[in-house]
Amino acid sequence: MKLASFLYGERPSFGIVKDDGIVDLSRRLGGDLKAALGRDIGLDEVRKHGSEPTDITLDGVRFLPAVPNPAKILCIGLNYRDHAEETGADIPKRPTIFVRFADAEVGHLQPIVRPKASTKYDYEGELAVIIGRAARHVPREAALDFVAGYSCFNDGTIRDWQGHSSQFTAGKNFLSTGAVGPWLVTADEIGDPAGLALETRLNGEVMQSGSTADLIFDVPTLIEYITTFTQLMPGDIIATGTPAGVGYRRRPPRYLQSGDVVEVEIETIGTLRNPVVDEA
Repeated sequence: MKLASFLYGERPSFGIVKDDGIVDLSRRLGGDLKAALGRDIGLDEVRKHGSEPTDITLDGVRFLPAVPNPAKILCIGLNYRDHAEETGADIPKRPTIFVRFADAEVGHLQPIVRPKASTKYDYEGELAVIIGRAARHVPREAALDFVAGYSCFNDGTIRDWQGHSSQFTAGKNFLSTGAVGPWLVTADEIGDPAGLALETRLNGEVMQSGSTADLIFDVPTLIEYITTFTQLMPGDIIATGTPAGVGYRRRPPRYLQSGDVVEVEIETIGTLRNPVVDEA
């Protein structure tokens, strides 16, 4: 099942995505996708509407981030060996974690913004893990039971600001520089998230090509580690890291320009597509 968050006119909603459109669930159930993942509604209630006819065409909505209002977006740095090697970094012994804010993200087909403060705006295609129930002190053997689903993630990065200090926060949190979507694909459709093909394209040219089989710290390990120090809640997002091929490590570097189009495609999930615009 594919679940998307969107605006229909000015009304925020969420729904089940089908080939011919979207079943509008906010109209039926109220709430939003985060509520649907948690106890307020629950995915079992959502699934009851899966056979109903669609209400809205896909081109009749404005996509929001898959979960527009997560309490936490935790990102994992240097989680592919080839990416760590291309940056000259040591292979991490423990997950490298930094935080993105919700307002740094946009939805599928929405513009991502190259800020005035820098010309070194870069892409990073990643698998996003979306949590489905409260998770604390979760052993890796049980970790996937706490996952609601998966999405595509573009961890857009302002490279010079990322390098201002040893902390990544500034370079990762300019407004509307990243994206998550196009939707959440429920965990039962994915099964084991290891081995999903991931590709990032810039104007149709392949920039990154990898597999989640190559994660240094796989999804269960990340959930076990993170839930040791914090509680994950429904709608929280873990962005699992990016493979080699980022723009700033190319020769010459390939930074994003206004008019570019970035696509992050992950097997079984779909393609997250965003045009680049300059900050007004």
